[in-house]
Amino acid sequence: MSKASIALFLFSTVSVLGLSVSTSKRKPPVKAIFFDCDDCLYQDNWYVAGKLTEAIESFCTTELGLPSGKAYDLYKEHGTALLGLLNEGLLERSAVDNYLKVVHDIQVKEHLRPDPKLRELLLRIDPSIKTYIFTASVKHHAVECLKALGIYDLFEDRIIDTKVCKLATKHSASSFLAAMDFANLPPSSSPSCVFFDDSPKNLAVASELGWRPVLVGLKGRDTGEDVVCEGAEKRIQSIHSLFEAIPELERR
Repeated sequence: MSKASIALFLFSTVSVLGLSVSTSKRKPPVKAIFFDCDDCLYQDNWYVAGKLTEAIESFCTTELGLPSGKAYDLYKEHGTALLGLLNEGLLERSAVDNYLKVVHDIQVKEHLRPDPKLRELLLRIDPSIKTYIFTASVKHHAVECLKALGIYDLFEDRIIDTKVCKLATKHSASSFLAAMDFANLPPSSSPSCVFFDDSPKNLAVASELGWRPVLVGLKGRDTGEDVVCEGAEKRIQSIHSLFEAIPELERR
């Protein structure tokens, strides 16, 4: 057998076994895109985030009698102040709905404005790919943000909030499994899920589960320094660069 024949035989054998080098590196088709909401679909120098932080701080100090700064410490340790309050026995489960209502009572429409460019980009996404909002906040807050941005109709029945995730944060694998369940995707579809978020911790968990994480925003809120996010497949300054991050998301 000639060298050429041997090479052809080996190539054919490897291909049949599904071990082709070029094939093995090929990513599966994207089935779903999950977008974080705050500081991801819009960037406002953390103004709304600051208002949320103020509301949570006020609730914790006024309603619960906690020391100043405790709420933010809980957020940093547990992923959300709410989960920290529950984990440390500082808030009863029966009070969760009231907490969520009070701390999200923010008039985002007075600050956020429609984003025609974002809408145009979202409409250019391949229609075979489902799109979802995946937020640590509550649905009504996400709805207000989406309406203010002029894109609510694109996500109307596809909002995954903290209640869908049973209050688990995106620091936890269980929230990602809940998101996939909401999207009717089995865990085996993880490599077909693209995730845009501004939190390196959230993206690290997504990466561990096999999702395709994209960091949105290159500067940190607390330090203003470059964000380090080793788990991210791509890093972009804003969501307006989503097709630069993952070109195959765009309708052909």
